[in-house]
Amino acid sequence: MTPIRIAAWSGPRNISTAMMRAWENRPDCIVVDEPLYAHYLQATQLDHPARDEVIAAGDPDWRRVAAWLTGPVPEGRAIWYQKHMSHHLLPGMDTAWVRQLTNVFLIRDPALVVASYVKSRARVEAADIGLLQQVQLFDELAQALGELPPVIDAERFLQAPEAQGRALCQALGVPFSERMLSWPPGPRASDGVWAPHWYAAVWQSTGFEPWRDKRVPLPADLAAVAEACRPAYERLLAHALG
Repeated sequence: MTPIRIAAWSGPRNISTAMMRAWENRPDCIVVDEPLYAHYLQATQLDHPARDEVIAAGDPDWRRVAAWLTGPVPEGRAIWYQKHMSHHLLPGMDTAWVRQLTNVFLIRDPALVVASYVKSRARVEAADIGLLQQVQLFDELAQALGELPPVIDAERFLQAPEAQGRALCQALGVPFSERMLSWPPGPRASDGVWAPHWYAAVWQSTGFEPWRDKRVPLPADLAAVAEACRPAYERLLAHALG
């Protein structure tokens, strides 16, 4: 098949790393983990776990990163799965290069995202969880390309991983592989240097976790952050694979 570069745009505390594991378990696929993170942290200087290590390990020049992501697929693989955080696309960045990729959006209810996010970082704002940036990029791509990129809702996916995985592969124009449903536990060389702070559950996993209701009451300040992102989530959810 003609090489395909899949850009998966997510927010934090989603199933984005498990999804990266699923694609990496295919022999025809190579992955990259949040290649714009170094630029994001250098530009914002936000207090994220391992901030200095992330900047040192990555390339803080987003233009160089974009040129690499749209260039030759590494190791001659058929598929290059690029795991992205949508909030790494900072205001003022030219996103025209994203149109050269095959894009997919991975969303999750913002109340669930916020509840999980504050376990690793004490403060959270609406801009931190990616949904506002996701809907903006979704609209830009839909207008520029004349078609809607596929959307995966994490809760729906966990309730039916194989059916959702097949539907996603069909939408992307790639064959489904049952190897995407399970993988060996442990870290990967492809994991970002931030992995020890965020990937504990994924390192223990051997597949997508069985779905269970993780809703918990949120204090007023966190609930306000979630509700500020809910209109964006609902707009994208309307286009999610069933």
